[in-house]
Amino acid sequence: MTNPSTTRTQVAIIGAGPSGLLLGQLLHKAGIDAIILERQTGEYVLGRIRAGVLEQVCIDLMDEAGVGERMHKEGLVHGGFEMLYHGKRHRIDMNALTGGKNVMVYGQTEVTRDLMEAREAAGLPTVYEAHNVSIHDFDSTRPRVKYEKDGVEHTIECDFIAGCDGFHGVCRASVPRNAITEYEKVYPFGWLGLLSDTPPVSDELIYVNSPRGFALCSQRSKTRSRYYLQVPLTDRIEEWTDEAFWQELRLRLDDEGREKLVTGPSIEKSIAPLRSFVTEPLRFGRLFLAGDAGHIVPPTGAKGLNLAATDVKYLSSAIIEFFDEKSEAGIDSYSQRCLRRIWKAERFSWWFTALMHRFPEDGPIVSKFQEAELDYLLNSEAGSRSIAENYVGLPLNFGE
Repeated sequence: MTNPSTTRTQVAIIGAGPSGLLLGQLLHKAGIDAIILERQTGEYVLGRIRAGVLEQVCIDLMDEAGVGERMHKEGLVHGGFEMLYHGKRHRIDMNALTGGKNVMVYGQTEVTRDLMEAREAAGLPTVYEAHNVSIHDFDSTRPRVKYEKDGVEHTIECDFIAGCDGFHGVCRASVPRNAITEYEKVYPFGWLGLLSDTPPVSDELIYVNSPRGFALCSQRSKTRSRYYLQVPLTDRIEEWTDEAFWQELRLRLDDEGREKLVTGPSIEKSIAPLRSFVTEPLRFGRLFLAGDAGHIVPPTGAKGLNLAATDVKYLSSAIIEFFDEKSEAGIDSYSQRCLRRIWKAERFSWWFTALMHRFPEDGPIVSKFQEAELDYLLNSEAGSRSIAENYVGLPLNFGE
């Protein structure tokens, strides 16, 4: 192996997904140096098909990072969504119920692309295909990150390490087991997702509670649709032809949906398991976990990317405060502030998942409970407002 190299920076960010890239961009805007390490290629990162509903907090952060122009041009602003049960649709008017708040449909892939391009344009260092990444001495004031690239061992000396490397990343795995508590619920089904270049079946998202299982009609643009079906975890993607998917979706929709559904070949199909997962705490000395490294939510409430963005907001503000004001107040409160928001989003996602899905162990009485709750929620202004407030995202300082 060639002679090792050592580099110095203020923040080492592990993971070049949207949370790592957004953190890097916010720190750059504040004049703080950061290096981002990513074990995959840039093309692989851009190839991940993920969420596409942005809360206002996430939209504001993209603007703050200076990368919101294309998002505002191409993103689709949604002021409501529909819930379908008993063959009838009911609209949640988020805009009216929350004092004018909306969400925006803009794919996570596009968020990642905008952040990647901004980072490249600014000439900021991102190391792709960084192998054997390891973190060291994060319980001291001189943490280090080691990795291998092109046969050379590199060391990054830094002030802070940001673990934005996802559920299977090295950062959380490096924390001593006795210093961490993990909470997890694994659901007994998955989401079979299909992406197609077809116009969406509706202008807004449709969440479906059907006797055959949950379905979601979503979108990425006016010409690209994303659909999901609840399926058993034992199903394999090879068992689902495009035609079988479209046929099952039709069976879960109402008459209007079946009539308006435009089908076509899939661009991508995958089955994603559902889990609720939270790590406590999220700070370990000079190491901070953000995004999927610290928590996973079921996709039912569209919270994953948005929670990652608010983690990054709290963390970037804390790091900026540390360097600009020589204050550790922000980094000391990082974990507590994040977890307070995370648990509220976890609760909503868990509740929404339980409300809209069929669980294999449940008998007919549970579907009656669901119908009764939906009947109350959708015919009560207070019930509908609760759904709307949680869906658009609670304010950053909620309850503080």
